[in-house]
Amino acid sequence: MVKVIAALVVLWLALSIIGAVVEGLFWLTIVGVVLLLGTAGYGAIKQRTQRRHIP
Repeated sequence: MVKVIAALVVLWLALSIIGAVVEGLFWLTIVGVVLLLGTAGYGAIKQRTQRRHIP
């Protein structure tokens, strides 16, 4: 009985760690996509304004 409980605790701990890592990577991906879109938008606006000022 103790072995079963110990195995369940180890399984729970492993799944908890894997879940935390996956959730962290998910949020890191969300932040990366938002920053990529922001940088692309800023670059497009900056490029458009620079083209108009060239004589």
